[in-house]
Amino acid sequence: MSSSRQQVSGAVTRLSARASPYHSAVTLFEAGNANPSQPLTSMSSSPKPSKRIKLEVESKTSNISDWTPSTSLRKTSPTLKLEEPVSEEDTSSRVKAKSSKKPKPIPQSLDTPHPAPPRWKEAYDSIKEMRAQIVAPVDTMGCEQAQHKEKDPKNRRFAVLVSLMLSSQTKDEVTDAAVEKLRAAIGGTLSVAAIVSADDSTISNAIAKVGFWRRKTGYIKKTALRLRDDFDSEVPKTVDELCSLPGVGPKMAFLTLLVAWNLNHGIGVDVHVHRITNRLGWHQRPTKKPEETRLNLQSWLPIELHREINHMLVGFGQVCLRHSHGESRSHPSFAKQTICVPVGPKCNSCTLSAKGLCPSANTTPRSPKKRKRQSSANLERESGPKIDIAIESSDL
Repeated sequence: MSSSRQQVSGAVTRLSARASPYHSAVTLFEAGNANPSQPLTSMSSSPKPSKRIKLEVESKTSNISDWTPSTSLRKTSPTLKLEEPVSEEDTSSRVKAKSSKKPKPIPQSLDTPHPAPPRWKEAYDSIKEMRAQIVAPVDTMGCEQAQHKEKDPKNRRFAVLVSLMLSSQTKDEVTDAAVEKLRAAIGGTLSVAAIVSADDSTISNAIAKVGFWRRKTGYIKKTALRLRDDFDSEVPKTVDELCSLPGVGPKMAFLTLLVAWNLNHGIGVDVHVHRITNRLGWHQRPTKKPEETRLNLQSWLPIELHREINHMLVGFGQVCLRHSHGESRSHPSFAKQTICVPVGPKCNSCTLSAKGLCPSANTTPRSPKKRKRQSSANLERESGPKIDIAIESSDL
């Protein structure tokens, strides 16, 4: 018994290779006996189960002699997996292929056009006439103004794009000041190269007054990098390419094409256009999203009016900022001129009400008693609580 154990312990274990019956790229190596005269099939009669090692090769190599020192071996239990090294060129090509994925195209039209609302032209002309008497913030501080302090055409177009990116959920007065501050912070010129070279903190400090400034800092920086790498530092000329940039949506894209490139490819619908057209009843069912509003309007509004409707309706209904003493920050007449504001629209000052062109008009004046009660309540709040002060005298 002891001699047989010595023979077993002194035996040399060999690996026998055979193709896997399950996959042609897998080779199975079995532990065999050192005695060459013993057939490999006799291993199955061994009382102890043989140890089996499974090698998986990702390439179509099935011979162990094809191993190279550069091949990395990663152990997985109970399987050993061979992986071919990946070159830097392969990695860069994969990343580039992923980044160059085509964006989802922006819809340009409805399958079934929306019918034109009755008397829409009469309402449109009335708003245009009222708008001609209004000086709104968008007239002096809109995205069109951002380009005027740049000389290079590329920088002018980039300034328009940056202004629109900052304007999201931000008033024009704040956006205009942020553009000026950003331009000064990065060297006096709002260019792609200047944004790429600027620190994120520099951009953030300059635009800290706009809404969602942290997020917009990343959007502006990533957009500048994309423009540098993919568009030769130029603003794209298509809606789909513009919408592929971080933080750029359809409204910004259509307005960028209109202002920067003078291309009339669609209507830029923001919250003002969305709100006012729904108040006018221009949609058979009230639209829930600005994109629904855009597609409806583009299906029936004459294309020559697509250029001006955004600017006209924004100035008709936007709200301006005020100083603490009640005057507008940038123009003293803004507050009393804008009409179709989000809360408390001035329907009594709107000619659409008298002509019956606005189904949402509310011309019912408030009762004098209600106004008196409100003014009294406001006066009490402003005056504060009553305080009685008395001086007591004492004999010393």
